[in-house]
Amino acid sequence: MALISKKKKIYPISKGLRQYLVKYGREVDIPIHYKELLRYNSSIPLYDSRENDTLWETVFYLESDRADIHYNLKKIYAIIKAQGDMSVMQHLYVDRVDLCIYGNTQPFRVRIVNRINDNFDYFYIKHADASRVYGLELEHLLSPNRINYLVYKDSLIEEHIAGIPGEMFMKQYIYDPLLNPIRLAKEFIKFNERCFVRLLGDMHSSNFVIDVTPDFEETHYRIRSIDFDQQSYEGKKNIYLPQYFKENNALIQLGLKHITPESMKQYQREERALIANRLRSSPKEIEDILKAMENDTISTPENIDNLKQELAKHYGHPQFLDCKNMGQIVRMSLNQVFKLPNY
Repeated sequence: MALISKKKKIYPISKGLRQYLVKYGREVDIPIHYKELLRYNSSIPLYDSRENDTLWETVFYLESDRADIHYNLKKIYAIIKAQGDMSVMQHLYVDRVDLCIYGNTQPFRVRIVNRINDNFDYFYIKHADASRVYGLELEHLLSPNRINYLVYKDSLIEEHIAGIPGEMFMKQYIYDPLLNPIRLAKEFIKFNERCFVRLLGDMHSSNFVIDVTPDFEETHYRIRSIDFDQQSYEGKKNIYLPQYFKENNALIQLGLKHITPESMKQYQREERALIANRLRSSPKEIEDILKAMENDTISTPENIDNLKQELAKHYGHPQFLDCKNMGQIVRMSLNQVFKLPNY
């Protein structure tokens, strides 16, 4: 079982990481910042369609502030979706602004609605945490998913990642007779491998979504991380393996039932080969982000020391013990994809 002992601290954006963000077009001036959204006047709990408390609160702004705030939020959406072209935003309006009071960075979620057809979308504004930014960028570079995010000073803007929340999927959909258990179990194995290789922690069912895509013959599944706060922070190896979280037991049991040990090893090798190909295809970006990590502080000395010892034992590779920081550990972990997994 994987357990996180205490809340992770928020790490500021370092000079090296800021330079990376500017170089690759992630640093963009935005018209409204995280701190300005904290000026809300009142709030009410947000409930879902079944009257369950979502642990989000809908916030309200004074009449004198609301129009300006909503207009600037639309401009941010235009920057994310249309490179700042406001002409395509004329039919959109801000329906709601929610605040997640229990989240590590207490994010705001903005709901944007098209008044013509009532279609809606979301984006998030958060306090910029270096761990999360590294996590987003590594997800963009090393996973099959493209990630759209922007940073300006101490604000982080993230595009919504669509999918069925893992917790909801395991309660409502996993026993669907049309479910393909082998394909879903295979995807969980590959997701487990991606998280471990790039050291993304805390991937229990509340922190990922399942994207279901029907095909003409079969249904395809993609498990996508939605929380990147625990990128390369914890000192315990099991935190980086979703298979050790009890919240994921339904998916784990699916794998035990339908996947043989030989097939599991095959899927692990397949995923590592894909990651190796992505490392080869983006060498400059990978090198630059790893250099920024190696010159940054994103964890504690105790966590660094413990993790490098556990990974040295896991891989039978004593060079992990020479690592001085989390960036070096991530680099060493990524290098392992060019070898066969040791489990």
